[in-house]
Amino acid sequence: MAGTILVQARDPAKLNVEIQNAVDENRLNDAWRFYEQYMEMDGFPRKSVVNKLLAGFVDSCDVEWLEKAYGLVEQAIGESKQNLLERNMLIFVSFGLARAGLPVPASTVLRRMVEMEEYPPVAAWSAVLAYMSQTAQGAYVAAELILEIGYLFQDHRVDPRKKCNAPLIAMKPNTTAFNIALAGCLLFGTTKKAEQLLDMMPRVGIKMDANLVVLMAQIYERNGRRDELRKLQRYVDEAHNLTDVQFRQFYNCLLACHLKFGDLDSASNMILEMLRKAKEARGSLAVATLVFDAAGRGNKFRRGAISESWHHSSHGESYAYGDNRLPGNLVLSYEEFSIDRNFLRLEAEAMEVLGALLAKLQSQVELVTTDRGILQPTEKIFAKLVKAFLKADKTKDLAAFLINADREDSPASNDDSALVHVINSCISLGWLDKAHDLLDEMCLAGVKTGSSVYAALLKAYCEANQAGNAASLLRDARKAGIQLDASSYEALIRSKVLQNDTQGALHLYTEMKEAKIPKAGHQEFERLVKECAEGCEPRLMVKLLEEVKEGQATLDSSVHDWNNVIHFFCRKRLMQDAEKALKKMRSLGHAPNAQTFHSMVTGYAAVGGKYIEVTELWGEMKSLAYNTSMKFDQELLDSVLYTFVRGGFFSRANEVLEMMEKAKMFIDKYKYRALFLKYHKTLHKGKAPKFQTESQHKKREAALAFKNWIGLC
Repeated sequence: MAGTILVQARDPAKLNVEIQNAVDENRLNDAWRFYEQYMEMDGFPRKSVVNKLLAGFVDSCDVEWLEKAYGLVEQAIGESKQNLLERNMLIFVSFGLARAGLPVPASTVLRRMVEMEEYPPVAAWSAVLAYMSQTAQGAYVAAELILEIGYLFQDHRVDPRKKCNAPLIAMKPNTTAFNIALAGCLLFGTTKKAEQLLDMMPRVGIKMDANLVVLMAQIYERNGRRDELRKLQRYVDEAHNLTDVQFRQFYNCLLACHLKFGDLDSASNMILEMLRKAKEARGSLAVATLVFDAAGRGNKFRRGAISESWHHSSHGESYAYGDNRLPGNLVLSYEEFSIDRNFLRLEAEAMEVLGALLAKLQSQVELVTTDRGILQPTEKIFAKLVKAFLKADKTKDLAAFLINADREDSPASNDDSALVHVINSCISLGWLDKAHDLLDEMCLAGVKTGSSVYAALLKAYCEANQAGNAASLLRDARKAGIQLDASSYEALIRSKVLQNDTQGALHLYTEMKEAKIPKAGHQEFERLVKECAEGCEPRLMVKLLEEVKEGQATLDSSVHDWNNVIHFFCRKRLMQDAEKALKKMRSLGHAPNAQTFHSMVTGYAAVGGKYIEVTELWGEMKSLAYNTSMKFDQELLDSVLYTFVRGGFFSRANEVLEMMEKAKMFIDKYKYRALFLKYHKTLHKGKAPKFQTESQHKKREAALAFKNWIGLC
C-alpha cells in the first residue's frame, strides 16, 4: 500500500486530478496539500488547475484561504509564471480580498495587473475600490491607486482612437471611482490626499455629478478652501439635480467654513436668510392651504397627493441609500462572476457601497436641516455662532443677530426667544457680565421681556456677592416696569443681610409687602425653574451649554488665511513667494501647522530638485514635534517620505519611517518599493568599496536599511 501511494504522489497528472477533485468537494486542506506536493515535484501545475485552486480559495470567503490565494498569486508572479493567471481570476481574487477586509493585498493584485498590462475594466476595479474604502488603510490605498491609474491618462496621453488602446481605455477611472475614493478619504480624514484627487480630475476628464459636487464641498471645507467653496456655491444654487440632503450638506459646509475663518457676519447673514425664506415659505403654504380649502373641500385625493409629495421631499431624501448597512451578505461565486462578462454585478455593488458611504457622510450634517424642502438652521449652529460671538466679545452684534432671528422665527413669547435662552445660558455658565450686556442691548432695541430673565440674573449676582451689579440690575428692572417675584426679593434681602446692610434689607422687605407680591411668584419663572430642574432646558440652551463644555481647541482663523495663500503659491509652483508668505506668517506670530508644511513639501516636490529645502523643513518639524504638542498626520509624513526616497536621502527617509512606525501609521510599502526600483534600482548592488569616507559609509548603510525595509535585500 505504501508503495502505491508513493507512485501516485510522483505522478503529476494524477495530482492534478486530485487537486481539482478536492476543490470540487470543498476539501481545501487536501487541495493545498496536493498542490504543495506538486510544487515540490514539478513546479506549478497547469493553468486550469492553478485557476481552479484560486477560485476554490476565494469562493470559501475564509480569510485564511484568501491569504493563501494571494500568496499563490504573488509566488507565481515572483517566479515569472504570470501567464498561468487569468485576468478575470486576478480580478476575482482582488475582489474577494477587498470584501474580506484585506485592502492592501487587494490593491497589490490590481497593481500587479497594471504592471503586467492585464488591465482590469473600471466597472470591476471600482467595486474593489468600494470595499477597500471601508477602512482607514483601505481608503488611503484606494486614493493612491486612483492617482497611479489616473496618471496614465493625464493630459490625453492615451489615444482612444487606436484599437490597441481599448483595454487600457476600459480601465480609465470614472466619476463613480472618484466618488468612492473621495468618500473614503472624507470618512477617515485624509482630505489632503482627497484634494490631490480633485486636482487630477480635470486632467483626466472626469464629469461632475451631484454627489461629486457635494464631496468637493466637504473636502474644501475640511481643508479651509473658502474661495473654492464660494465658486462652487454658484453651481449649487443653479443646479436642479441636487436633493434636499445634498443642499443641506453643501450649506452645512459653507456655514462651517465661515465659522472656521471667524467670519461671523457671513454666517449670521446666511442664517437670517434661511429664516427669512422659511418664513416666506410658511406664508405661501398657508395661503395655498386656504385656496385648496375654499376651492375643493371634497377633493381629498388631490390634497392627499400634495401632502404626500411634501412628506417625501422633507423626509425621504435618503431613499437611494437606504440605511447605512453595507451589502456584505451577498456571496458571489466564481461561476456567477465569470458569466457576467461586462461586470454589471460588480458595478451595481460598487454603486450600492458608494450609497452607504455617502449615507454615513450625510449623517454628519448638524448645522442645517430642511423642512418641506426649505433650509433651516439647527440649534447647533446657533450655539456655535453664539459661542463665537461671545468669544470675540461682540456682544452688540450678537444681540442684533438674535433679535433679527427672533423677528424672522416668531417665537411663541418673548421669554421663549433665542436671545433670552442665550442670556439664561450665560447665567448658567457664570458669564454674568455678558448676560447683563445682552439684556441691556435687548432693552435698547425696544424688545420687551418678562421678569424671569431679570430674576435669574439678579439671583446669580446675589450668589456671586456682586451687590453693586445686583443694585444696578434692580434699577434697570424698575425703569423697565418689571415687577420681580418674591424669590428675587428674598435673594436680595439675604444678600443685604450678609453685607450687614440691615436698613437696605428692611427697605426691600417693605417694598415687597407694599407691592403685595405673592409667594408663588410668576408662573413663567416657576416653569423655567421646573424645566431646568427636570433637565428639560430649551434646546438652544442645551446645545450652547454642550458646545461650551466641549471646549474644543479651535485654530486661529488667520492661520487658515495664511495657509490658503501659501497653498495658492505652491500650486502655481511659485516657491519663492510661498517662502516669503511663510516668513511673513511667522513674523506675525502665527505658527505653521501640518497643513502649512504639507503645502510647502508638495510644492517643492512638484518643482523638483528642492531636497535641501525639504530637509530644512523636516528639521523644523522634528524640533516642533520634540518641543511642542504638535502632531504630524500620515499625509504630511508620507509626502516628506516620498520626497526623500525620490531624491535618495535615505538617512532622512529612515527618520520619517521611524516617526511613522512609532505612531503606528500605515505606510504603503508597495509604492515605495516601486519608487525605489524606478529611480535607484542599481544603487549599492555590488560589494562595498574598500576605501570610503565615514559619510559615504553612513549613506550606504542608510540606503541598505531602507532597501531591506521594502524587501529588496
